[in-house]
Amino acid sequence: MRISDVIGTKSSKDVITIAPDATVRDLIRLLGRHNVGALIVSADGAAVDGIVSERDVVRHLLDSDDILDGAVSAIMTVDVATAAPDTSLDEMRTLMTERRIRHVPVVKDGRLTGIISIGDVVKAAMDQLQFERDQLDTYLHQT
Repeated sequence: MRISDVIGTKSSKDVITIAPDATVRDLIRLLGRHNVGALIVSADGAAVDGIVSERDVVRHLLDSDDILDGAVSAIMTVDVATAAPDTSLDEMRTLMTERRIRHVPVVKDGRLTGIISIGDVVKAAMDQLQFERDQLDTYLHQT
């Protein structure tokens, strides 16, 4: 199974982005409005400039409450792991585990095309296991 297959099954294929100069307060509003755990930081909506998550907000709030009115660029992760649409689900699981990340932007030809969360990966793996179980069950009960 490939990442493009996983993206194809998602109910929403929209990728919510936020500008690097938006405030952290704006970020929190968008996270809540879209019920997501991370946003891609992009000045133009196509390039990946960074990624910022709920965890980033929480970690920086410990330092100062002033962070809420600061720029997203101050708390975003710049070294972003990305994946291509043809990346396998196994490769994605390995990447997420090794880097201890929960969200990975999907990029094709330098342009943002999607985002995969650990929840998407787990759901796809569970669906695959259920399919295989059903196939085995059908096979066993045919004889």
